[in-house]
Amino acid sequence: MKKISFVIPCYRSENTIETVINEIDQRMIECREKKLADDYEIILVNDCSPDNVWRVLEKLVETRQDVTAINLAKNFGQHAALMAGYAHCSGEYILSLDDDGQAPLDSLNRMLQKLEEGYDVVYAYYKESKQKFYRRIGSSLAVWMGRICLEPPKDLKASSFYVARKFVIDEVIKYDNSYPYLVGLVLRVTRNIACIETEQRSRIEGTSGYSFKSLLSLWLNGFTAFSVKPLELSVYMGVLTSVIGFIYAIIVIIRRILHPEMEAGWSSIISIQLITSGIIMIMLGLIGEYIGRIYISINNSPQYVIKEIKGNSIRNHTND
Repeated sequence: MKKISFVIPCYRSENTIETVINEIDQRMIECREKKLADDYEIILVNDCSPDNVWRVLEKLVETRQDVTAINLAKNFGQHAALMAGYAHCSGEYILSLDDDGQAPLDSLNRMLQKLEEGYDVVYAYYKESKQKFYRRIGSSLAVWMGRICLEPPKDLKASSFYVARKFVIDEVIKYDNSYPYLVGLVLRVTRNIACIETEQRSRIEGTSGYSFKSLLSLWLNGFTAFSVKPLELSVYMGVLTSVIGFIYAIIVIIRRILHPEMEAGWSSIISIQLITSGIIMIMLGLIGEYIGRIYISINNSPQYVIKEIKGNSIRNHTND
């Protein structure tokens, strides 16, 4: 029989995290009845939440033997918080989910059954997203970026609600640089991935902690950390604009020969300069993003910093 480690990043969830944990307890009863798992632990990571969620986690640790609470020194983001939690997992299966109650844990049995079929990772994707408009745009951009840069399996539909075998997570946490991007890290380990369709619930309360800025930052993580395709794109765009400029120059020369009285096209020249300058600035910005992240990684900027750990399932670990 298997042990499951539930890893939950906590941010602005002092009023929802206990509800999520209660549902985990209920679903694990079903898992035991179906002999999919017989033991579990819950790793809760406070990503420097501005509310009182850490006090809630401390109380949970006092009353439960299966809960470990990790308090990060500052807000490092959801993916870094998950990496901190993964480093303290002891289960054969590791399941990641959010703290807002949107993850449909009634799909847990189906996800575990997929693992039993031989898959290494199982994602639960949502038929209809109940996120805000800008979140849907951000998710769409992330999917598009992933298709281009990561070249995932054609049927992959990733989400923040997934379960993986321990060997996958053990390889994932070997990545100790800044800017972790979990989909990319998982795809570096395995392509033996399944997806199941499920229904996303409404949030129990509050709104998402992701701003458009944080979504853009996460998108850039995946764009720059696991592929050089953006740099290849700059070459293609440079060739394309050069060809367009060359063709336009030929057209201008021919028109000048056929119509000597025609005045020089000031507006067209400025338009071309603005287009090419804009493309150059975008490409320089991408190159600068790569260089900046390389610089930060060389300086060993920490992926996360743990301020405090409480619980009975703590194991020794090293965070270089």
